[in-house]
Amino acid sequence: MPGSDLLEAVPEQGEAKRLLRAALDDGPAHAYLFHGPPGVGKRRAARAFAAALIEEDDRVGRATHPDLYVLRPLGDQIRIDDIRALRHDLHMRPYEAKRRVYLVLSAELMNDEAADALLKDLEEPPAYAVLVLVADDVGPLSETIRSRCQDVPFTRLSERAIREQIVERAPGLDATEATALARVSGGRLDRAEQLLDPAATRRREKLIEAARGVYADVEFDPTEATRSLLEGAKERGEEAKAQAREELEGLELPAREADQRLRRAQRGAEREHLLQALEELAAWYRDLVAVAVGAPEVAMHYDRLDVLRKDGVKERMLGAERAAELVRETWRRFEEFNISPALAFEALFVKLRRELAGAVQG
Repeated sequence: MPGSDLLEAVPEQGEAKRLLRAALDDGPAHAYLFHGPPGVGKRRAARAFAAALIEEDDRVGRATHPDLYVLRPLGDQIRIDDIRALRHDLHMRPYEAKRRVYLVLSAELMNDEAADALLKDLEEPPAYAVLVLVADDVGPLSETIRSRCQDVPFTRLSERAIREQIVERAPGLDATEATALARVSGGRLDRAEQLLDPAATRRREKLIEAARGVYADVEFDPTEATRSLLEGAKERGEEAKAQAREELEGLELPAREADQRLRRAQRGAEREHLLQALEELAAWYRDLVAVAVGAPEVAMHYDRLDVLRKDGVKERMLGAERAAELVRETWRRFEEFNISPALAFEALFVKLRRELAGAVQG
């Protein structure tokens, strides 16, 4: 069956694939909610599921099949006009296939008006239509919308699965480095793919330099460390914007819509980079603790064990524990509130310096 091989090719996600195989065997429900962390295969699985329902791989894969409708957010929201356009299309019968499939990507970005409008068709959709909502976070979605959809949960990928994908994409990579990148990616394949880029390697070097500089560099400057980190985020944003521009080539979009997509890609990549940087900073200080207590094999920065063994002394362990918690607290504030990255990171580096700089002399 078309789409079946594509679905099996999605790494892991056994529960999600079990549910989707059952839907293909027994007949699909009218609506599904694919949810879980970013970069774990939700969109890939949604495309594969759509290909199986429509019974064609090629045009579904290229998003050109007339019975596939893909809704992506413009800017930072999915607005009611976007849902109205989908609803208008929803009541057109299939052109070629037996079904029409509607993918709503980043569904958590629907504003209240859009969500209310979609709810009407989630309650009574046409018999030939299957709606698939894909969300990184179900929190913003109302319980009413969630209750109208078949739940399909996705989880972070295992270190083994990520490492296999890394080796497949970069077969010449050293095994130790492949293990480190798999751990740093945090179970997300999108991050692993980014980390393979030479520019990402340079940004990671600067981040580790800042993490160590807090306690190892007598002339450490929190302002300079912050500037370096923000420059890396800006660089990553420009890369994402360029990639989005390539993806828009050939699409006949109004200039305003194209610009919104580019700006959203850029802002999203910058924010994601900063959150990832905080996760890796916290991981560095946790690794210092792991080495200090004699468990280097669990270190995330597995390719830096020589440095971690030098730095991860018992006298630094308590400060490293407090440092990791400070970073996690900054991550939580950055995730939940609209705070200034420059102020947040500079304040963080000042606190980290206070915790760690005097732990070991010499």
